[in-house]
Amino acid sequence: MKISRLGEAPDYRFSLANERTFLAWIRTALGFLAAGVGLDQLAPDFATPVIRQALALLLCLFAGGLAIYGYLRWLKNEKAMRLKEDLPYTRSLLLVSLILVAVAAVVMGLVFYGG
Repeated sequence: MKISRLGEAPDYRFSLANERTFLAWIRTALGFLAAGVGLDQLAPDFATPVIRQALALLLCLFAGGLAIYGYLRWLKNEKAMRLKEDLPYTRSLLLVSLILVAVAAVVMGLVFYGG
């Protein structure tokens, strides 16, 4: 079913705000993707090749997951607005933050101990 046929159209300002939030998720995903590609291609002396490639792969996979999550979140919010329901609550923002902290800790550890 097309989302435009569900319920009634919300105020365009809310739809545009929802779209901007989706685009913010996409920008974040692109940032993680750029970090993964940059780590693999621009830092050949960073850690061992296996560790560097594993970290780059994880960053790229996380970027893909964020892009999918951003779309699904947009869709749920749009559906809730069209049906005049409360917006869904999510705990996944904590998970995203914890993953970012873990990646930062690993990179800092590799930089500090790698010389």
